[in-house]
Amino acid sequence: MGSTGDFQLLCLENPLLDIQAECDDSVLQKYSLKANDAILAEESHMPLYNDLLSRKHALIAGGAAQNTARGAQYILPPNSALFIGCVGKDEYAEKLRSACAAAGLRVEYRVDEKQPTGRCGVVITGANRSLCTHLAAANEYKLEHLQSPEIWDLVKKAKYYYVGGYHLTVCVPAVMALAKEAAENPEKIFIMNLSAPFIPQFFKQQLEETSPYWDYLIGNETEVAAWAEAQGGDVKGKSVQEIALHMAGLKKVNEGRKRTVVITQGTEPTIVAVQGEEKVREYPVRTIEAEEIYDTNGAGDAFAGGFVAGIVQGKSLEESVDMGQWLAKLSIKELGPQYPSPKQTYSKA
Repeated sequence: MGSTGDFQLLCLENPLLDIQAECDDSVLQKYSLKANDAILAEESHMPLYNDLLSRKHALIAGGAAQNTARGAQYILPPNSALFIGCVGKDEYAEKLRSACAAAGLRVEYRVDEKQPTGRCGVVITGANRSLCTHLAAANEYKLEHLQSPEIWDLVKKAKYYYVGGYHLTVCVPAVMALAKEAAENPEKIFIMNLSAPFIPQFFKQQLEETSPYWDYLIGNETEVAAWAEAQGGDVKGKSVQEIALHMAGLKKVNEGRKRTVVITQGTEPTIVAVQGEEKVREYPVRTIEAEEIYDTNGAGDAFAGGFVAGIVQGKSLEESVDMGQWLAKLSIKELGPQYPSPKQTYSKA
């Protein structure tokens, strides 16, 4: 790649403003939250956001795939990554735009006139993060925006499509439009992230609609276990390695490209299964001292950003995984899903 990336990487999902605050367990109990979980907000959760704002808090540009897009752009040449989603017409949308501009990330938001910009309440209890998301405007993304001439022109020019699983709760037709565009053009790649256990649990049909198009699938051990549980049959209760091999071997539309499944496991080795291979590959994570860890929120998004940057740059699977681990290691030293400034340069482990 040269000095400019020509927006080869296009990412789609839900732009959110993260509201982070350190709390005690009483806040979890008050809103029926789990210490290390991610859920969509219900009516009973609506007071949470003002509750967090009344405490010492931080506002951070979030949304899983937007975090990943910022992470990929952190590594890639200028003008490489583009993010699409829906925001409201308010000050929080402007905060998101400013944060992304500072990261060098181009955004092409659909603006909804009625709903406010989406929010994610991040309840920090010790080393745990409980995420409670009110999609609001993010839930109003429309296929018409993606297919508008100016946006679809960007789609046609991009070569790598990255979609976060959270968008399966919003606009499946938009996800499928990107998936099919990739499948119909052999030089293009479609990358999907499972995002959270509730996606394969409660949006099983929507996820299954995308599965024949996965060129790369990214998830963690909890998410793939939830996927296996939802599938039932022989795959239920299997090891992470066995589930990865099973997922890699699922039916695929573009048979000219082998599917690759990448599963992170926190401090345990990253598992990679490639379609047609009988055994998984395992890559140990980069070590980090406990005292260096500041905030694990967004570590998975950062890994995806580094990994996808490697794929865009044509790196090997091994090096792409290492790039993901490198960026995740940088991210967990920061508050929230952020990356250090001044910018650091990747080097192999």
